[in-house]
Amino acid sequence: MIPDFLVTHSGGFHADELLSSVVLTRLFPQARLVRSRASEWITPGADRIVYDVGGAYDAAAGVFDHHQRGAPLREDDQPYSSFGLIWKHFGRDYLAAMGVPEEHVETIHASFDTSFVLPVDLVDNGALSPSIAGPLVGLTLPVLLETLKPVFDETDPEAEDRSFHAALAIARSFVEAKIANGTAKLRAEALVNRAIVNAGEGHILELPMGMPFRPAIVKAGADHLLFVVHPRNNDWCLTGIRRADEGFELRADLPAAWAGLTNKELETVCGVEGASFCHNGRFIAAARTRDAALAMAALAVKEALHAQATAAKP
Repeated sequence: MIPDFLVTHSGGFHADELLSSVVLTRLFPQARLVRSRASEWITPGADRIVYDVGGAYDAAAGVFDHHQRGAPLREDDQPYSSFGLIWKHFGRDYLAAMGVPEEHVETIHASFDTSFVLPVDLVDNGALSPSIAGPLVGLTLPVLLETLKPVFDETDPEAEDRSFHAALAIARSFVEAKIANGTAKLRAEALVNRAIVNAGEGHILELPMGMPFRPAIVKAGADHLLFVVHPRNNDWCLTGIRRADEGFELRADLPAAWAGLTNKELETVCGVEGASFCHNGRFIAAARTRDAALAMAALAVKEALHAQATAAKP
């Protein structure tokens, strides 16, 4: 089915139909987006997809609403919003249209559903309150998108549609960036896995460029790795590996004597020509050459292993 019309409700907008519109307008760019509650528009037809309005969920008829009695639920009984329904039926095609490799489509579809779509579904249905974000409640995506609505005393009859389309462009940028980053992480995983093989039993992982590395290291069970080295523009970086997704504790810190030093001072203390910077937090350092970065990494490993051995003694 190639629709001529994409129909959602008029009036105030929410994240779910905005994000649904991101998917559908990418797949069907020739279709006219109509915002209406008039029966002649929200009635199913062969020429349209109706979503977040219409009072039914009937994929075969092209209607994807969730406000009616007996609204659709996920397999775990969590509620769908229109976004979840549109993602369920059109998400894979959307990913293909975004250029996601076929072998990655199912992985990205599932991870995006869990991390991005489901929270929107839950908030829209009142099953999750943005207030759990505490002081960041006003910065959650559903709340931010709704701030783009016209103010209450706006008198321009075109203001709501104009604001919807402005918000749609912003919502699109978030969806596309999230998908692009998810796909990039899968590409990075392949590169990191090759580097892990090359590292063998060593404690230093050398990568060809900066990239997300921790998920692949954890997935590979490479617990012996302590530091990562990679080029960055004209310099080389040496960085620690976080112990957990949350927080900043590292498997091993860079040497305390390096903290906050740069250039000659750092070269003198660590004894490596070309050492150029060490963050005061001791989680990242830089060098002017690959050899210097690897030499610093070797020193950091030696100190970290010595500290671990000392701590293990009774």
